[in-house]
Amino acid sequence: MNNIRVDLIAAARPNFMKVAPLYHALKAAKWCDVRLIHTGQHYDANMSDSFFEDFSLPAPDIHLEVGSGSHAEQTGKVMAAYERVCLSTPPDWVIVVGDVNSTVACALAAVKLGIRVAHLEAGLRSRDRSMPEEINRLVTDAIVDLLWTPSKDGDENLIAEGVPVDKIDFVGNIMLDAFELVRDKIKTANAAARLGLLVEEFGVVTLHRPSNVDDPDILAILVNQLVAASRHLPLIFAVHPRTRGRLESTGLIARLAAADDIYLIDPLGYIEFMSLVTRARVAITDSGGIQEETTYLGIPCLTLRNNTERPITLTEGTNQLVKPEKLLDALVEALATADAAKPSPELWDGRAAPRIVESLRKHARMDQRVIAEV
Repeated sequence: MNNIRVDLIAAARPNFMKVAPLYHALKAAKWCDVRLIHTGQHYDANMSDSFFEDFSLPAPDIHLEVGSGSHAEQTGKVMAAYERVCLSTPPDWVIVVGDVNSTVACALAAVKLGIRVAHLEAGLRSRDRSMPEEINRLVTDAIVDLLWTPSKDGDENLIAEGVPVDKIDFVGNIMLDAFELVRDKIKTANAAARLGLLVEEFGVVTLHRPSNVDDPDILAILVNQLVAASRHLPLIFAVHPRTRGRLESTGLIARLAAADDIYLIDPLGYIEFMSLVTRARVAITDSGGIQEETTYLGIPCLTLRNNTERPITLTEGTNQLVKPEKLLDALVEALATADAAKPSPELWDGRAAPRIVESLRKHARMDQRVIAEV
């Protein structure tokens, strides 16, 4: 039998670290040929190129260079560009990751051409359809052929939505494979020391979701809460470009800059950023991945959202959902509470990539046997 041709889609900053351990595992498999496709959804060096360097990823085999745009524009451009790739040199399988626009766009383009698609991080649900990511998750999971879940609640969600059980494989959390892949580099890096901060004597902040940064009133509440919180614990705020734009347009960035114990920095590569997280006393975020990493590391996480697609981080981890006006109270409580160490959730062990490769091998070989028998 010929090798299976696999396209692995790298789309945006949240995807790159998940793609890396799987790329290396697929590259080592003798039965498949993997092609790395970069859609260009994030296209500046801080948001993209540094992640490839951090994880020893090669230059992409194909770069679609779609750039920015509205959700519809970006999704449409990725669909059209990736369809051309598939028509020119079709893969046997496409692997899409996470919940960004490129995830659903590449899945749609491939499925419409009869190409098999697998979704890594399938089954996650916030049940909040005002979030574009939730729409991307729902659509992707409804059309793909193989669904790899990071936790058992993902299996339950998919089964409740009518997905056949034989299409679902519980493989564990690929984010932790990424962390373990570069753990030694994270230990060596020490971004906090360059800022003069002590181990476990600071908090890390990231904010980017529209629900937090687009409404000037909500953003003002968060800024005031962060300034008050910084009197209890110095805060390193890695400011997303979109968030910086909102802070500047409202004039609120001056209030943050004037606070003695708030350090505003540009977004960092994964290794540098995780060197902060691993040394932090607490994380304040509205991101998805940080909820998982802090649970794995046993670090309190205050998530500024009404819901999460990763509920296991609430029930088995260190995460809690916090309203903007309650951030200071939640921080003070987190600093005063010394939680006992918890075991990581099931299969959050840094070994998801080998399980994914084995799952793909099993399903791909099954396809070839069926074709041979026709």
